[in-house]
Amino acid sequence: MSLQSPHLKEFTRDEVAEHCRIDDLWIIIDAKVYDLTKLKAFHPGGLSVLLDEDVAGCDATEAFYSLHRHEVLEKTQTKKLQIGTIRGETSKLHGRISGALSLVPYAEPNWLAPEYHSAYYSENHRQFQKAVRRFIDDVLYDEAQVREESGERPSQAVFDKMAEANMHAMRLGPGKHLAGRKLLNGIVKPEEFDYFHELILMQEFSRISTRGYGDGVVAGMLIGAPPLINFGSAELKARILPDILDGKKFICLAITEAHAGSDVMGLKTTAVKSDDGEHWIINGTKKWITNGTFADYFVVGCKTEDGFTVILVERGDGLNTRPIKTTYSASAGTAYITFEDVQVPVGNTLGEEGGGIFVMLSNFNHERFIMCCSSARTQRLVVEECLKWVTQREAFGKPLHAQAVIRSKLAAMISRAESCQHWLENITYQMCNMSYKQQSRQLALLKSHSTRCAQDTARDAVQVFGGRGVTKTGMGKFIEHDSSGLPSLPPLPLPFHLYKRSSLCLVL
Repeated sequence: MSLQSPHLKEFTRDEVAEHCRIDDLWIIIDAKVYDLTKLKAFHPGGLSVLLDEDVAGCDATEAFYSLHRHEVLEKTQTKKLQIGTIRGETSKLHGRISGALSLVPYAEPNWLAPEYHSAYYSENHRQFQKAVRRFIDDVLYDEAQVREESGERPSQAVFDKMAEANMHAMRLGPGKHLAGRKLLNGIVKPEEFDYFHELILMQEFSRISTRGYGDGVVAGMLIGAPPLINFGSAELKARILPDILDGKKFICLAITEAHAGSDVMGLKTTAVKSDDGEHWIINGTKKWITNGTFADYFVVGCKTEDGFTVILVERGDGLNTRPIKTTYSASAGTAYITFEDVQVPVGNTLGEEGGGIFVMLSNFNHERFIMCCSSARTQRLVVEECLKWVTQREAFGKPLHAQAVIRSKLAAMISRAESCQHWLENITYQMCNMSYKQQSRQLALLKSHSTRCAQDTARDAVQVFGGRGVTKTGMGKFIEHDSSGLPSLPPLPLPFHLYKRSSLCLVL
């Protein structure tokens, strides 16, 4: 019994072959028949491509997949061109299947493969991974692809669905902020949520492969909320934190300035107390602030009389933001911020006055951890794309993987991805069993290793894809996107003397 839609007919290959003229042009792709007669004037590759003797009236599957990604067939306008199928044949190639694991070798961490075993992951971790992947595939993926291109911020509907599953809270890692919350429909209890759950969550988020949109999904919260949680007063946390974790309000970290990047102590934004001592008066600028264009709260580093102080500033009079164009999508909300006599209650101080350096240093472990999680998973995405490409691309009459130099690059890329993942899992296990202070040294080393591996993998992937590797559409789309976005920051974002003076022992 045929399962085809009523409007689709069945054809033989000989019948399709009769339609090979400019005014009557059919092709076969993966046992599906498409009528491209009306498309000929609009085909982006030109008419000659469609009239090629191996395309018009023929099975063009190989030619199609050497130039296009499968998503092209999933678009509404493409589906309208399908008029039938080949009698007695079924489609063998499929697009993304929501929640499914990739069948490409090394595309998934090996703890997800049935033939491998891991001492780190429990059955609950595996159930959690399945639920998170299905959620991200169903809720975020499609919107991410569209809004990464358009530059729009993530929709409130996505924020609301994430909040319903308590994704915002879980992305901040284990802690008291999870207490009393139902995590992902109760699949894991708040007190049982550990760093492996967070590792899984961060790596599944990386799979959407949209850097700007990915940061737009409250990346500012990941680095802006911990100072509030760890150093804010009880009143401040009770008033502000619930709306942030419920996706109703947004927070960002505002430290970097045009004149002060890694040299945090060189920042020029000032905070001076009012005559009555009740308010801070803030003046200055901040630059390249992720989520700044739509944030409601700003965790701001200021120069004060006692040194460096961190203050929570609420959007209001005197605080203005405007978007900055960067190499990735505007959906990240990257902002330039100006403060002109902004009044902030002294009670909004995070930590001690003059003790802002310790507030910032306390953030580094978690920042490095999430970067390492994302870097390891993004490298694996690049490996997957390369493995797909070399099996379908031909050069010198052979598949690309027949070339020894290509196999050598693939082996090196796989080795780097595996090393980052396994070191990450070992450190994650240590994090579950050691103090926050003890985590710092290994995380700094892993971040250094991960980012250097990522740079090498990005370079090799572009060479494997050639010109497609720097093209924003087509087969190299994710290579261009992921390779230009793999992290390359140094492992120590503050001058060495600041680490040497730090009681948190972050010195290498």
